[in-house]
Amino acid sequence: MPPSLREIPWRDFLARPAFEAPPPEALSALFHAPTLVTGAGGSLGSALARRLARFPLQSLLLLESSENNLYELQRSLEDDSEVASRAALPATFILGSAGDPTTVERLFALHRPRIVFHAAAYKHVPLLESQPLAAIANNIFATETVIAAAVACGARVVLLSTDKAVEPVSILGVTKRVAEEIVLASGGTVLRLGNVLNSSASVTEIFADEIARGGPLSITDSAASRYFITMDEAVNLLLLAAVHPGSPALLAPASLTTRKIVELARFMAGQLAPGRQIPVNFTGLRPGDKLTERLWSDSDQAGTIGDSNLVSIRTKRLTPIQLKSGLVALHSAVEAHDLSCALTQLQAMVPGFQPSQSLISLARDSGSRACV
Repeated sequence: MPPSLREIPWRDFLARPAFEAPPPEALSALFHAPTLVTGAGGSLGSALARRLARFPLQSLLLLESSENNLYELQRSLEDDSEVASRAALPATFILGSAGDPTTVERLFALHRPRIVFHAAAYKHVPLLESQPLAAIANNIFATETVIAAAVACGARVVLLSTDKAVEPVSILGVTKRVAEEIVLASGGTVLRLGNVLNSSASVTEIFADEIARGGPLSITDSAASRYFITMDEAVNLLLLAAVHPGSPALLAPASLTTRKIVELARFMAGQLAPGRQIPVNFTGLRPGDKLTERLWSDSDQAGTIGDSNLVSIRTKRLTPIQLKSGLVALHSAVEAHDLSCALTQLQAMVPGFQPSQSLISLARDSGSRACV
């Protein structure tokens, strides 16, 4: 009987040493501190929450905008025997958005978190290419809201970012790049990751569904490649980033190489449908897609951090005045529902950003006013 998606031996596909969990002594700075996870009901947010719930934290605050996701997280923690063995569940479940200033300010005032893992974000490239203003509001303005409250509280923020923020061509990538600027300007930490295997609505779930139907496997291009890591590895790297001593810090996994997406598809077909021939259909790159991703650009400087699994990246950043004025202009454009002006501001803040033709057409069709 073929394995389920959760049982697939991802290490066989990755064929590299795992990014192991940091030793407990390395994480001592996290212990006994009130800790907040935004986007706690998402795939990575919930995996991180389950790991943190096993630590001797003073309190664990879990903020999530999806009622169903928050409920499932609550149930999973209640069913976790290692967590249940403690005197009380060390978690407070908060239903609300990281982009709601009232919710966020009240949360910080009541609970005074000292460490914040900001994982709340929109992440699906094709969908966001058709919903760019929502992407800006959620990925940029919500980060602003969290950072403002964290700075006022003296909390340290660790942002979960993406390789798509490097030389972005999608609205996802450029909004995450601006979010990086916001966090770095506050003295926080940014961790760029690639594709997390077996995360919700990821390519692995899509391939599993296509394999179950007998194919074809839909792949954009035979040469398309991505960075892949497991969920456990992503949590391990987030924890390591949280205790990184540098401030601000832009980090990425060390010794990570890309793998072709078609290789992943064929590996999964071999695991889930052994002995069957699953056809492959190459569909072409979608708006906002790249052929391959990078964790830093040629103009950046990346250096290893001792014997850790992370590299530190030095990149050109906006000045505080450029960042503040750009965000003010961006707020004005989004409030006016002026996509053309919003894209102009994003290009000014991230000079390498080249919007897709679909974004440009959407901006043209939606009308615009003069950008000031």
